[in-house]
Amino acid sequence: MLERGDEVLRRTVTLSGTAAAMEKAFGVELNEYEHPDGSYRGRTGAIQIPEEYASIIQGVFGLDDRPMVKPHFRYRGTSGAFGSRAANTAFSPLDVAKLYDFPQDVNGNGQTIGLIEFGGGYRMADIDQYFNSLGLQAPTVSTAALNLAKNRPSTPQSADTEVMLDIEVAGAVAPGANIVVYFAPNTSRGFQDVLSMAVHDQLRLPGVLSISWGGPEATWTTQSMQSFDEIAQEAGLLGITITVASGDSGSSDGLNDGKNHVDFPASSPHVLACGGTRLTAANGTISSETVWNDGAQGGATGGGYSAAFACPAWQTSATQNAQSGRGVPDVAGNADPDTGYYILVDGQQMVVGGTSAVAPLWAGLIALLNQTIQGRSGLINPSLYGINQSNCFRDITQGNNGAYSAAPGWDAATGLGSPVGIQLVQAEQSITARTTGSREMQARPAPAR
Repeated sequence: MLERGDEVLRRTVTLSGTAAAMEKAFGVELNEYEHPDGSYRGRTGAIQIPEEYASIIQGVFGLDDRPMVKPHFRYRGTSGAFGSRAANTAFSPLDVAKLYDFPQDVNGNGQTIGLIEFGGGYRMADIDQYFNSLGLQAPTVSTAALNLAKNRPSTPQSADTEVMLDIEVAGAVAPGANIVVYFAPNTSRGFQDVLSMAVHDQLRLPGVLSISWGGPEATWTTQSMQSFDEIAQEAGLLGITITVASGDSGSSDGLNDGKNHVDFPASSPHVLACGGTRLTAANGTISSETVWNDGAQGGATGGGYSAAFACPAWQTSATQNAQSGRGVPDVAGNADPDTGYYILVDGQQMVVGGTSAVAPLWAGLIALLNQTIQGRSGLINPSLYGINQSNCFRDITQGNNGAYSAAPGWDAATGLGSPVGIQLVQAEQSITARTTGSREMQARPAPAR
């Protein structure tokens, strides 16, 4: 159910009933299953629906409530071990923003960044302490929860790390922005419902949403991916940009079947897919930037070509039609845990990386862009692929994520590259000015003859 003002736009019909009633209604068998992280309800058999409704029902979700996504962060250490610390190779988010030349004359004031989470939680005491250590005022952080989900902080070894990483990176990059954390159950239904809730949130009105969770395309149903993608398309039409982590398990995306896979929802053509690099610097200047790849145990940036979505028109010239599928990622940023981010989680300081850090980094940059243009960017991908990339991106040309190597121009490891913030914002601002000017000219009546 989608709300817009006093209207109610119905896209979803919610049904409830006994397990036996659901089995009968959809022709399936429901069972309880055990897995290492707990138990879940699953189904066997193909879902059956009446033929007369087949053309209007996109999918049936909620019969299966197994966990669908994982957070894409990695602790520093050769094996991604919890609690490892960097000596002098890590950065604060402010350091990374300065290295990427993010604009300093805006701070995200008037903007709202939404963070979508499927577990964990945050403590305001940690947020206040962290931002105080950076010399910043803590952002306004609020919670919006779906169903039985809620802000549940526990220990640093939990998904709290993901939630705090997202808040602290996005909040440091755009300290004037409001932050809304949307919590939802970790199910396919929860994923779609929370995205729809955030996209149509008329109270908080987020202009950019950041998602640092995902899973291999092969683990999703076609219906789930299509439904999510349609909601993401709605977001773009409403002016909302969605940034998504591309995964931390290289070109295989963690599946041991000898094939290449991309992560979803990063593979949706209506989101900005964010890959990872290894960033080193000296004296406030970038000294090198390569593809993040620490091996099978340490992690590597996700990337490749979608098996579910065709290559969008705005990407075909960049990918040179190397594959028929949508190329992932679109952009990149610092993600290697060895050159990761100092954060504070449940009272504990640590260094964390992963493409989970890149999605909120880009979300913060887009909030700065939106403040600059005094508007919303929406689906920003077409314009990013159309601007002068040599000015607006640091082209990553060294390293690989397994099957795909960095190369001049777009590649399936780091996309267009990492941002040159001021140049990128100025280029987008110029596009906005031209577009607005063109619309004004079209709106003026023709002069009298």
